[in-house]
Amino acid sequence: MATAFERARCAAVAGTALPHATICETRFVDAESTVVASSNPARAGPRSWPAYCRVLGVSRPTADSEIHFEVAIPAGEAWNGRYLQVGNGAFAGSIPEDDILDGLASGYAVAGTDDGHQAGPADAAWALGHPEKMIDYGYRAVKETSDAARAVIWLFKGRRPSFSYFTGCSDGGREALMEAQRYPEDFDGIVAGAPPTRTAHVLAGFAWNVRALTHLPGSAIPRSKLGAIETAALRACGDMDGVVEDPLHCRFDPRVLTCARAEDDGCLTPAQVTALAKIYAGATNPRTGELIVPGLEPGAEAERQPDGWAMWISGPVPSGGSSGDSLLSTSFFRYMVFGDPSYDISRLDFDADVATADAKVASTISPDDPDLGRFERRGGKLIHYHGWSDATVPPRLSVAYYERVQRTMGDTSSFYRLFMAPGMAHCDGGRGPDVLATLDAITVWVERGAAPDRLIATKFVGGLRSNGVARTRPLCPYPQQATWDGRGSRASADSYRCGSETAR
Repeated sequence: MATAFERARCAAVAGTALPHATICETRFVDAESTVVASSNPARAGPRSWPAYCRVLGVSRPTADSEIHFEVAIPAGEAWNGRYLQVGNGAFAGSIPEDDILDGLASGYAVAGTDDGHQAGPADAAWALGHPEKMIDYGYRAVKETSDAARAVIWLFKGRRPSFSYFTGCSDGGREALMEAQRYPEDFDGIVAGAPPTRTAHVLAGFAWNVRALTHLPGSAIPRSKLGAIETAALRACGDMDGVVEDPLHCRFDPRVLTCARAEDDGCLTPAQVTALAKIYAGATNPRTGELIVPGLEPGAEAERQPDGWAMWISGPVPSGGSSGDSLLSTSFFRYMVFGDPSYDISRLDFDADVATADAKVASTISPDDPDLGRFERRGGKLIHYHGWSDATVPPRLSVAYYERVQRTMGDTSSFYRLFMAPGMAHCDGGRGPDVLATLDAITVWVERGAAPDRLIATKFVGGLRSNGVARTRPLCPYPQQATWDGRGSRASADSYRCGSETAR
């Protein structure tokens, strides 16, 4: 039970002056138990939170900055002594409240930020004419929040965290790598999920997909055909669970789907085959032939989850341009690159305009530096993961970044490891085991020195934790793969061994 002293100490935080920051509100929140309804199986089901001090603040490091942040600190002995900062998604625009509560439920003092603006996740209009807000979004908001949160923890608990961690996926993965590269002293352990390392190129890749689906009459691929595409891809490359275990060896040719007679939902027109092949191949520079960003992987086209092809690729592009790819790429090039609210991505030049985007914003928003030497020397540990069935950030982008780090630094297994998850969609979901024990793994690596030789991925029955475990699978450090031992249950991680390497 919370003491009167703790309640008073939480209230007293409100009167504190911090560098750049103003504390707007403090509130002591009593312990709670509830049932969470969520599409994320890691979050859904019975959950409990300890009593905690909730602190809301605003940091203004420049005259044009307004970085909102939240800090939640468990009361009494519920605090495990650690600090956790959680990342955002897309273009941010709100504080990730659910992720803060998840960390709080595990005993962490947790903080998050809106990255310096209030907006919908696909809306970048706030960037128009506001270069300082672009810097806040790119990296400064995470740093400002980290500094303010540590000060708030000290004020409430009277001691500093023993260890500090950052975890995020998608834009949060981008933020995670930015911290490792720019501010290596801030976090002892970092988990970066599905990071768009070449962020401007990923957003150009979204425009490439839109162009592929609209370039020729009849190019658009309706949602009703995604099932036939997935079935054919899995026939070529899938396993008994409907998962492509080794996408780097998959040789699926979409021409096998070409309609032999009248068009129906079981086949593709030649224009649709061409569009699909372009999406798999990825965006290329028309002048040099250089790959701008890798394409998507076959085998998860019909997944019924929020971040699948149905939302990102086959939204009603011809009639409204409202696919996820269209919304984000349009907003990016309009407001972050060209400063033109009427800009139409159908005009995008994949040579000159991508070069313009790189010159204007890449250093601010793209965590693409392969030299992690400062993070290594300070003793930091980094887990990087990506789902092979991601329909948003191309999975091979993570492989390419990892391999560039290896070429730059040599073997990084002592502090940085990549885990690729077969059948996992964007951050979670998908046919494969998709709930990863990354936070436990990074704390063990940092605090006990035990590097993760495998990550356990879990699939719940019907996608819900409360239904129990359907199967588990180990994820091996890239380029190793998990192989079945030929004896045990295929549904158990204990029946798999890491060792054989993927194709380079």
